Amino acid sequence: MTQPYYETMYILRPDIPEEEVESHITKYRDLVIEAGGEVLDNQMRGKRRLAYTIAKHREGIYVQLNHNGDGQQVAPLERAMRLSEDVIRYLTVKQDGPMPAPRSLPTGSSETVSAPTEPALSAAE
Repeated sequence: MTQPYYETMYILRPDIPEEEVESHITKYRDLVIEAGGEVLDNQMRGKRRLAYTIAKHREGIYVQLNHNGDGQQVAPLERAMRLSEDVIRYLTVKQDGPMPAPRSLPTGSSETVSAPTEPALSAAE
């Protein structure tokens, strides 16, 4: 049986400087470690348009944090996010399957999909 892990996705305000984004990423990663958890993956997903306006913001900086632990690391992590003025949304989900490997296409790659060819029809039927 695979061990469950936690996936926390949070959205930062789009107008904060890049070095401040890095400090938030480091801060939340360290909070998980201090609470006895283990950080599996930490990815900055970049600035994206929000589905709806949140606190007068149309965009946000998405960050994904995958971590292991007994669940005790979630409460202090979410409390710190709730108190931060730079975090506009966050969500932690417990995942039961194996953690998927990060997917990324090489830059400049061109994936082409060819249509399947139809079998030739026989005239003598």
